[in-house]
Amino acid sequence: MAKAPKNEGRTIADDIAENSAENTLALNPLIGVRSQDLVAAAGTVMKALASHPQLVAQQWMSFATEFGKIVGGQSDIAADPKDRRFADPAWKTSGIHKALMQSYVAWGKAVTDLVEKTDLPEKDAARARLMTSIFVDTMAPSNNPLLNPTAVKAFVDSGGKSALNGLRNFLDDMTKNGGLPSSVDVSKFKVGENLANTPGTVVFRNEVLELVHYTATTEKVYQRPLLVVPPQINKYYSVDLSPDKSMIKFLLANGLQPYCVSWRNPTPEQRDWGLDTYIAALDEACDAAREITGSDTVNIMGSCSGGITLSTYVAWLAAQDLKKVNAVILAVCVLDTMAATDNDFAALVTPESVMAAKQMSKARGILDGQDMAKMFAWMRPNDLIWNYWVNNYLLGNQPPAFDVLFWNADTTRLPARLHGDFLDLIFTNPFMNPGKLSINGVPIDMRKVKHETYVIGGTTDHITPWKAVYQTARIYGDKTTFILSNSGHLQSLLNPPGNPKAWYVKGVTKEKDADAWAAGATKHEGSWWLDWAEFLKARSGDEIGAPKTPGSKKHKPLGAAPGTYIFEA
Repeated sequence: MAKAPKNEGRTIADDIAENSAENTLALNPLIGVRSQDLVAAAGTVMKALASHPQLVAQQWMSFATEFGKIVGGQSDIAADPKDRRFADPAWKTSGIHKALMQSYVAWGKAVTDLVEKTDLPEKDAARARLMTSIFVDTMAPSNNPLLNPTAVKAFVDSGGKSALNGLRNFLDDMTKNGGLPSSVDVSKFKVGENLANTPGTVVFRNEVLELVHYTATTEKVYQRPLLVVPPQINKYYSVDLSPDKSMIKFLLANGLQPYCVSWRNPTPEQRDWGLDTYIAALDEACDAAREITGSDTVNIMGSCSGGITLSTYVAWLAAQDLKKVNAVILAVCVLDTMAATDNDFAALVTPESVMAAKQMSKARGILDGQDMAKMFAWMRPNDLIWNYWVNNYLLGNQPPAFDVLFWNADTTRLPARLHGDFLDLIFTNPFMNPGKLSINGVPIDMRKVKHETYVIGGTTDHITPWKAVYQTARIYGDKTTFILSNSGHLQSLLNPPGNPKAWYVKGVTKEKDADAWAAGATKHEGSWWLDWAEFLKARSGDEIGAPKTPGSKKHKPLGAAPGTYIFEA
């Protein structure tokens, strides 16, 4: 396998796996990219450029001037040192490759600056930036097998074997992976064996979910359970990956009792399952956890769309004055849909695109996870397409064997009605506008929700930006504890103790502005998991003897973890 030039002992696959783990489907945009949207965006760009001939001429002359310097060996322009596409020393030491790299960087900057300087309306400008970034990334010389020096070296060193392996990988992906480069070597993992393998038992099952109770590893446990609500658009075992990064194992080691929801993977037969269906199923799971443990209330945790579901549930309970929940934990979850408009995905959201997305899933009965994955990949092409293109095809390597990427590729579906319900939230923004959402006739009003709350965001999370997650914390009150973890979307959660680079910022949400909060909050070295464990212990009741058998007389064991729903393709 070709080695990354500047990182001895690590392969290129290792590097792309680590970076790609930051780009997961955990809150994948639910709005598809329509061909007419792309054509319209391209047309908008061309029209804007045609109306600014002087600007086009200026940018072209600027590029031409820089190109003259590049040809004469006088240019100082260089790629970003963090850009792994140009990590091979040949991009600096070889005259030809250096000129290629510099020309590409200069051209990409000229194109990007040109689009930035056009006076397009905000929405059109966002779409133009998105289209331009995809186009510029696609044209990188590192994607070309004849121009990429690492690929050329691999071809020579292997006697052409790398090219044959790459062709084999390409043909496999054309037939088995929908035409996109594979992101993970799936042969290295098996759910229930080296993933999602913490001992436990399914203690409750309905049509929508299974409830997994994990086997205690301490002699005593805290009585109040923690009910974990994962996103519906992923399988639940992100909280129970390999032993060294399993949230479940960490909770068990601290004497806590995790009960985890495993959502069923719906088919077109379940097309009419909506948010109300999931709330009713979650309520049954909550009652089962309460009955088995003998606790009047549960602590409850949700991430991403699971946090949306959780928040709807606690508001539904509050509206009926039902006391089933004690403390709330939310991770990388945006409730205020107007607070997350400064990212690439916002450019796709229009009434027309939302309606088209709803009509498509309604016609099929489901929103397929593979379709979501393809669309999401083109939102982050360098990390989710071209990295693998180079590794798998140009170098002839196998994709990385990384547990997070296996989980990310193990996609699920959404029922058409639930998909429509989530899309409706974009414009009704019900967590900020009481009464805009009702569950079985019960209006949702977050002002009635009164729970101690702990919210986590990630510093480099581009899917649920941390400042938008901070506003989620504010919705729960100005005494909410907010944790800002130093990583991206999923990696900010999979942050076990022992990581020497880990740190987090902690404070209550009394400030309206996220930057003002950050200025006054306290930075801590290490993993936020340790702080989280103390938060939970203080709110989990008395310590009691660990249960000797799973379930109860009412809720008998139904089978071993990770259950059956997780295996439904």
